[in-house]
Amino acid sequence: MAPQNSTKKRKAVTRDSSAADEIVLSHGGGDLEAVFLEGSVSQSEDDGSHLSISDASAFDEEESVDLEESEEQYGSDEVPSDREQKKVNWTGLNGSAGSISKLAWADEDSEHPPNQIVTEDANGNPRYIYPDIDPVYASDDSEAPETTNTIGNIPLSFYDSYPHIGYDINGKKIARPAKGEALDVLLDSIDIPKGWTGLTDPNTGKPLELSEQELNLLKRIQMNEVGEEGYDPYPATIEYFTSKTESMPLSAAPEPKRRFVPSKHEAKRVMKIVKAIREGRILPYKPPQEDDEEDLSVQHYDIWANEAPRPDHAMNVPAPKVPPPGYDESYHPPPEYLPDKKEKTAWEEADDEDRQREYLPTDHSSLRKVPGYDKFTKEKFERCLDLYLAPRIRRSKLNIDPESLLPKLPSPDELRPFPTTCAAIFRGHGGRVRSLAVDPSGIWLASGGDDGTIRVWELLTGRQLWHVKISSEDAINVVRWRPGTDAVILSAAVGEDLYFVIPPILSPELESRSNTILDEGFGYASSNPRSDSTAKSPAVQWSRPTSTRLADAGILLKTHLRSIIKVISWHRRGNYLTTVSPSGQTSSVMIHTLSRHLTQQPFRHLKGLPQSAQFHPTKPILFVATQRTIRTYDLSKQELLKILQPGARWISSFDVHPLGDNLIVGSYDKRLLWHDLDLSVRPYKRLRYHKKAIRQVKFHTGGLPLFADASDDGSLQIFHGRVVGDLMENATIVPVKVLKGHGVMGSLGVLDLDWHPSEPWCVSAGADGTCRLWT
Repeated sequence: MAPQNSTKKRKAVTRDSSAADEIVLSHGGGDLEAVFLEGSVSQSEDDGSHLSISDASAFDEEESVDLEESEEQYGSDEVPSDREQKKVNWTGLNGSAGSISKLAWADEDSEHPPNQIVTEDANGNPRYIYPDIDPVYASDDSEAPETTNTIGNIPLSFYDSYPHIGYDINGKKIARPAKGEALDVLLDSIDIPKGWTGLTDPNTGKPLELSEQELNLLKRIQMNEVGEEGYDPYPATIEYFTSKTESMPLSAAPEPKRRFVPSKHEAKRVMKIVKAIREGRILPYKPPQEDDEEDLSVQHYDIWANEAPRPDHAMNVPAPKVPPPGYDESYHPPPEYLPDKKEKTAWEEADDEDRQREYLPTDHSSLRKVPGYDKFTKEKFERCLDLYLAPRIRRSKLNIDPESLLPKLPSPDELRPFPTTCAAIFRGHGGRVRSLAVDPSGIWLASGGDDGTIRVWELLTGRQLWHVKISSEDAINVVRWRPGTDAVILSAAVGEDLYFVIPPILSPELESRSNTILDEGFGYASSNPRSDSTAKSPAVQWSRPTSTRLADAGILLKTHLRSIIKVISWHRRGNYLTTVSPSGQTSSVMIHTLSRHLTQQPFRHLKGLPQSAQFHPTKPILFVATQRTIRTYDLSKQELLKILQPGARWISSFDVHPLGDNLIVGSYDKRLLWHDLDLSVRPYKRLRYHKKAIRQVKFHTGGLPLFADASDDGSLQIFHGRVVGDLMENATIVPVKVLKGHGVMGSLGVLDLDWHPSEPWCVSAGADGTCRLWT
């Protein structure tokens, strides 16, 4: 800011002359300024509050320097204002860097007077000097802070070569405090002020003093006490729950039901523990037995048994000597080992178990004066008494025959009749024989194989009566006769087609009844037509074969499915049959009605890949076997009854007992499983007699307690399985015969088997292209 030009002139009156010389101060009066500044107005270094003029000889304290305008003001009774007072005080300031060349005086009429001094620097340029800022803390709720060092995290060692130790908040240097001599330090240490610590504050360089509160805190920490004053580390216990029994309940709500009903979760836990105890996985605690007897398996050797006296040598280890007896065991012990009368009385009065030693040291003048053992007779008597009352008994080991632990099974000769020998061999198929079946009358045997032909044999003679080639590409997977003797109908599965055949070997009357049963479905379809608007077209169409060759051969009915058929099972009445197609999804299990030519899909979504299906012998129940489970369905109620878990990895086939309470399951993992439906969902017996997979299992349906299984190892296992109506008696299962005769071709052995309806005869089909009759 440039200095303002003043149009008024001011006079300065000195105190050393009565006639004050008028010195005109203006911007133009350079000589007068020099004359005035020769006196060098300066601030005293001693107190900094008085002004001195070097060329004045003396002055009176009561006189003052007045200006022309200020004389009039001071002559009046009015008190000058702060602004005017600042004007007067401003005239006496002096710059510390050099002489003042120009003074910027404020105009009395100016609203904002300047607050700087204009000087010249060393180059002659104007220099502005501003007064120090005096921070005014006029707030009622705050006090002026103490002067603190604001150098931050800079170490004080950086200021060792300077007379100051930092700067305050206003930028002023903080002078280094003076350090006393050694004597002053000694005196200060003798007269310890309050809060003295003997340390130096690193920020200020002054002695560090602590307040009384900080000293008390350090004292409590030094005495291993809690720093907070008044803290109680062991408060009184607040009893949130009283130990007194209250007469009135806290809540009037009724008791919940779980207080009275036994917990199902606890029951399950208890049953798991009980089951583990029964199975032997949890054993009762038995304290470890102390083996007093020596271990016979460890051999001990006495290396000094036959030792001969040898001279002392470094390699000779003599036998260890028995330690000599102590002084108290000597017949002439030293006097300090002899008990006095008090000790002897206490030893005699004490019980035998409480005595530390079994003897008292006794002094004898010579060895010949030592008497005999006084308790010899008593100890011998007690020993004889022990032998008499508790004699030792030598217990002999139990000689048990291991075979006696096995269950006693009846002799196979007592369980006859059952098949033992091969009576006939049926040859004629060009490949593997996949399936066979004996008709309900027991006269004919039907078989089908990889050559696509169906052959009918005379069972007793083994003569082929009839055959027909249905397909040259697909094999005959299954052949099954319709139950009942009122008609003869053979069903065969070839690829995705299901054929119903009446072989031309029947009597005219029997053949007519069979044709009537097959033609009933066409009459039902014509008498009950389906309207396109109300019903959808059936997924399976029943029709007559288009080939005249097949019709002339006796194939009268055909049903086309959408997947390959692997299993055919008839109902006992002969009007229903079920087919299983493992590759089909929704059509994997289907039920067909022969009298109406209808096909039903009972399952929309079946869990698992189906392997086989079969009707219950007496009840409207359908068994469906998947890879690992067998599901039982009630067809009348359309609900799931039970899920059997055989425990096999892959079920190949199963068969239901004629009474309907038991079934057998064969698996590809070489196991035969017997299920008691009234007992559990788990198998009752697990039998494993084959080295390869089991392909087929079958019960005898003519009243004989027999069943058999066929395996890929080329053998059949015949079992005697007797089932009684008494629920308290389990089934008797006895293996009676192993039939071998089929050859193994391509890791395949016996593929199918069937029983004669009345005789104990068994028929098997093998991969070697032959069928065998076992009688």
